[in-house]
Amino acid sequence: MPVKRSTNHRAYLAPELAERLGGEDLLRWAESAEGEVFRTVKRRSTLRVQIGGQPYFLKRHRGVGWLEILKNWLVGKRPVLGAENEYRACRHLAARNLPAPRVAAFATEGGNPARRRSFVLCAELSGYGSLEAVAADWARQPPSPRARRRLIMAVARFVRRLHESGVAHRDLYICHLMLDRQKWAQGEARLAVLDLHRARLQPRLSAYWRKRDLAALLFSTLDLDLPARSRLRFLRIYTGRPLREAYGEDPRFWRAVARRAQALHRKAQRQGLTPGQQA
Repeated sequence: MPVKRSTNHRAYLAPELAERLGGEDLLRWAESAEGEVFRTVKRRSTLRVQIGGQPYFLKRHRGVGWLEILKNWLVGKRPVLGAENEYRACRHLAARNLPAPRVAAFATEGGNPARRRSFVLCAELSGYGSLEAVAADWARQPPSPRARRRLIMAVARFVRRLHESGVAHRDLYICHLMLDRQKWAQGEARLAVLDLHRARLQPRLSAYWRKRDLAALLFSTLDLDLPARSRLRFLRIYTGRPLREAYGEDPRFWRAVARRAQALHRKAQRQGLTPGQQA
């Protein structure tokens, strides 16, 4: 249910929270909300909060400042000014049956883009664990070839659907792909995606954005010691074509993906960062 406060204030509130938050100034509520702090980066913070006994993740944006906006413009990047990217991306994916955090509330104020306050509140993806955590488990207990193949094929299908829907994640590391652990224990690889604050939506996703997403995904798996055939299987499933045809049609694209992944890996090693810390 859209909630309109003023010409400079746009908001959304899911019916489940209408009774509890319907009479609130949502931005003021988000500023005062308390919970377990998961992350604080510059003027953006993520908290896990409880509302009516249910867990949610609250992401607050407090304006990036003109310096950050200028830095992005100078290098040809579109600055992320608030929570609207994540709000739009999550709703876009939900409409296409692609699992992502379900939006429960959102609000943004207009006016000065450098000082714009906004937030998005999403229901927790209960029962899911990140593929980064799954890969860490593999170091202690390697998966069977069949299980590994099942998961890689599921990731390839999921990323293909993500891109076909017109969404570029822009931080597509395995720490942002989530696996339903209960379904996985039953032999089914069911995935979801989160942390969509930088997501970009296009009617038809360009090769440039697909390359960057695929390079980020490859980079985040380089230390997993996956066999070459696993990466080739991903390519075949992602493109939906026989391997020779998939690679032969645009070898420059796939070489560019590999070069960017290696460059990201070298940068991470120099800085001592993990993919999640780079996001």
